[in-house]
Amino acid sequence: MQAFTVLNGLVAPLDRANVDTDAIIPKQFLKSIKRSGFGPFLFDEWRYLDRGEPDMECSGRPVNPQFVLNQPDYQGAEVLLTRENFGCGSSREHAPWALADYGFRAIIAPSFADIFYNNCFKNGLLPICLEATVVSQLFAELTAGYRLIIDLAAQTVTTPQGRVLAFEVDANRKYRLLNGLDDIGLTLQCADKIRAYERQQANKTPWLFMS
Repeated sequence: MQAFTVLNGLVAPLDRANVDTDAIIPKQFLKSIKRSGFGPFLFDEWRYLDRGEPDMECSGRPVNPQFVLNQPDYQGAEVLLTRENFGCGSSREHAPWALADYGFRAIIAPSFADIFYNNCFKNGLLPICLEATVVSQLFAELTAGYRLIIDLAAQTVTTPQGRVLAFEVDANRKYRLLNGLDDIGLTLQCADKIRAYERQQANKTPWLFMS
């Protein structure tokens, strides 16, 4: 998993509340359990004027020019600014997979659905909760080329005007993101202890380790 330390990222505004996971990645794309390949179908029903299907080539599809991710000013955005209750609905982990595969590294909103919030950390995304009034201020000042500096170690978001906004994050989740550790990576940090335990158990109960 890619570590998250400091990000100087272009911001894309998605001025919608209660964006559910079916809007983030529609249900017809849930057939795959690979983490990659979902980016082209992120917000599929809003980005395109036709219905997307798995394995469909997106390059020739008619796009919705009004949708923010199709506008030239927001190409390459790594920070998504949105409204409250982002990621509500079903608990599909494909939602953070799609956001990360598209290129987003952080999401800023007043609140997130709990399961989606947890899944973000497991997939290298940083969900940041800021007060609704602060989020509204960011929307108000956001123009083309608007960038935010997000420092996870310091737990700060710095605006182009130099305003520093603090955010909270659980210490364990922070450690894992800073070091690029998903559940498997975290477990492998104890690989020596695991092997030592297995050797000890093999001596105590060799019949359990017979092939």
